[in-house]
Amino acid sequence: MSARGNNSDQPEPTDADYELLLELRTGIRLFLHWSEEQAARAGLTAAQHQLLLAIRGHADPRGPTIGDVANSLLLRHHSAVGLVDRAEAAGLVARRADEGDQRVVRLRLTPAGSRRIRQLSALHLEELTRLAPRFRALWSGLETTNS
Repeated sequence: MSARGNNSDQPEPTDADYELLLELRTGIRLFLHWSEEQAARAGLTAAQHQLLLAIRGHADPRGPTIGDVANSLLLRHHSAVGLVDRAEAAGLVARRADEGDQRVVRLRLTPAGSRRIRQLSALHLEELTRLAPRFRALWSGLETTNS
C-alpha cells in the first residue's frame, strides 16, 4: 500500500511532502488550541463551543435535532445527549418539540448561547482571516504535490 492511499502507482512522499504535512498539521493544531483558549475565556468548554456552532450554523431554520448535532460533531447519539444536557443546564441551549412532529426534539440557542457564539465566531473569523495566507500557501503546496 502506498503512503498516499491504495493506489500503488503513486510515488512515495518526498522529504518536502513530510515537511508540508507537518506544517499543515501543526497549523491546524495551533488554531484548534487557540480556539479552545478562546472558548475557555468565554466561559465555555471546547465541546460547548462546537455545540453552539453546530446549532447556530445548522441550515434548517427549525433547528437541528440531537442526531444532527451528533453527526456534525462526530459524536455518538448518547454523547451528544450528555453534551446537550450540560449545555441546557448552563443556560446555553434549549430543547423544543418540532411544530410538525411533536416526537422530534429541536435545539435552539438561548440568548446567552447566542451571545457567546456570536462573540467567539467574530474572533474565529478574524483569526482565520489572519491565517488565510499561510494556509493558502500550504494548500497550494499540497495541490502541486498531488498533481
